[in-house]
Amino acid sequence: MTGSTAREPGRGQPPLRRVAQAVGVVFLLVGLLGFVPGVTTDVGALRFAGHESDARLLGVFQVSVLHNLVHLLFGVAGLLLARTTSGARTFLVGGGAIYLVLWVFGLVVDHGSTANFIPVNTADNWLHLGLGVGMVLLGLLVRGAAPRHRARSGRQG
Repeated sequence: MTGSTAREPGRGQPPLRRVAQAVGVVFLLVGLLGFVPGVTTDVGALRFAGHESDARLLGVFQVSVLHNLVHLLFGVAGLLLARTTSGARTFLVGGGAIYLVLWVFGLVVDHGSTANFIPVNTADNWLHLGLGVGMVLLGLLVRGAAPRHRARSGRQG
């Protein structure tokens, strides 16, 4: 490992892998923040699952222990799958598809019913739509190959 690689661990790594890693880290952070008082309002009202959980991440997004665990698992999956280019693409496109399904779930489920076991609210629905579309687009549009660096010759020119 060269000195510059030690200082820049992502250097030379395919952009798609770096993007998947970044998305995975964000999911890990969101999952952890869902348990932090102040960042999550009404943490005392946090339930394992179900619409009765009145905790809100950033005071807006309804969360439960299950919801936070899903974010943490998505983060771990993102980091593990980002170890290869094909895994990174699978995480982004497949994870985005899962979030689009979750968006549809949020549209059709009665938010006040026991069927809302995750739980989700209207803010979650919009976020899930954005995550789904964003992840799929990233997975399809970001280059999988590492950027090519021109070899430098010893001559100044």
